[in-house]
Amino acid sequence: MNIQQGVLQELNLSSVGVADVRLRGLRVGVKDLFDIAGIPTSAGNPDWLATHAVPEHTAPAVLQLMQAGAHIVAKTITDELAYSLNGINTHYGTPINAAAPERLPGGSSSGSAAMVAHGLADIGLGTDTGGSIRVPSSYNGLFGLRPTHGVIPVEHVVGLAPSFDTVGWMTRDLSTLADVAEVLLPEQQRVVFTQLCILKPQINGLGDWPSRASDLLSAAAPLFETIHEIEVPESFLQWASQTFRILQGAEIWQTHGEWVSTVHPTFAADISERMAWCRSITPAQIEQAACDRIEIIRTLSHWLEGEHTVAILPTTPGAAPLLTESADRLADYRVALMGLTALAGLSSRPQLHLPVLSDQGAPWGLSLIGDRNTDHSLIGLAHRLRNLRTNPSMASCRNGLSPATRSQAGTRPSCAPHFNDLRH
Repeated sequence: MNIQQGVLQELNLSSVGVADVRLRGLRVGVKDLFDIAGIPTSAGNPDWLATHAVPEHTAPAVLQLMQAGAHIVAKTITDELAYSLNGINTHYGTPINAAAPERLPGGSSSGSAAMVAHGLADIGLGTDTGGSIRVPSSYNGLFGLRPTHGVIPVEHVVGLAPSFDTVGWMTRDLSTLADVAEVLLPEQQRVVFTQLCILKPQINGLGDWPSRASDLLSAAAPLFETIHEIEVPESFLQWASQTFRILQGAEIWQTHGEWVSTVHPTFAADISERMAWCRSITPAQIEQAACDRIEIIRTLSHWLEGEHTVAILPTTPGAAPLLTESADRLADYRVALMGLTALAGLSSRPQLHLPVLSDQGAPWGLSLIGDRNTDHSLIGLAHRLRNLRTNPSMASCRNGLSPATRSQAGTRPSCAPHFNDLRH
C-alpha cells in the first residue's frame, strides 16, 4: 500500500473467462466510493466505514471494466464523501501530485489520479459531481472525461448529489481514454462539430488564455465552419458557482443528512463547515437556485447554439494551488474554480479535459464541452486535433470553405505553441 501514490488498498481482481479483451492487461485504480463485493467501502471516512456493511454487490462500471479484460489493482483515496476538490484526506493521507509535488493533487478522485500519474494504474476510475474528474486531471496532467449525466449507472456507488453525480475516468493518453469510453459509454449518434465557441472567463486573468494556446486553436480552425468568442463575465461565473453549490448542498444533506445527524462523524474542518452549511440551506434558496439553473442553461444553450457546437475553455483557473495555501485563500479559489466546473454540471453536458497547457511550471489544460450525449464525438474531435498536429497536411477546410471567425471579444491573439502536449 502506498498512500502517497493514491493507493488505499491493494487488490488483485480479474474476471475469469473474459471474452471482451478491449482492455486486456490495463490496470485500474478504483475510487473508494465504488462498491466491490466483499471489500469494504470507506468513502474516505472511518466513521462511514464503521457504520456500513461490507458490500455484497459490485458497481456496474467496475464489472464492465473487468469484463473487458481490465485488472483491478487498488481501491484509491478519495476526499471525505467526495465533498472536496482539493484531494486532501485528513484520515487516510494526501496523495502526492506526481507532476508538481508541492501542489494539491486535486479531488475528490485524488487517489485514482495519483495512481495514473505515478504509473501505478492505466485507468483511474472516479466520480465527478462538481469537478472531481476534471480538476485532478488538470492538476496532474491527465486526460479526463466527465460524461453526460446519467449515461453510466451509479448503482452501488456512494452518492453525493444525485442530480450531478457522474462516473468518469482519467488516463495518461487519449487512446486509452477512448478505449474505456467504448466499454463504459452507451452507443450515441456521432456528431460532426461545425462551430467552435471559445469561452473566455473574466476571472483570474483567464480572459487571455487563447494567447497561450494559439497553436492548438490554429490547428483546430480548419475543422470548423465558424469560430466565435464569448467573454464570460465574472458575475455570471459567480452566479453559476453559487447556484451549483446551493443545489448540490441541498442534495448532499438530503442524501447524507440523516447519517451525519445520527453518527456525528469526524470530518476535516472544511468538510464539517460545508456540511453544516448544507444543513442550513432553506427551501426558498433551493427554489431560487432551481430557477437560476434554468436561466444559466438557457444562456449556455444560446452560446453553444445546438449539438454541432463545441465549447473550449480552461478547465481550472490555473495550476493546482500550493499545499501551503491558507484555508481562506483555498475557500476563495474554490468559488472561482466552481464557476468553471459548474457550467457542465448545471447543464448535464459532457466535458473532456485535455492536458495541453502549463502554468507556473505545473500541469494545466483546456476542456471541450459538447451537447448532451456527444461524449464519443468529443473524444473523436480530440483525436482529430491530435492527428492534425502529427500530420498538418490533413488540415483541410470543410466543404472547401475557409472558417469564418466572428467574435464578441475581438480577434484571437497569437501565442506560443502548446498543442504538442496533446499526447498519443
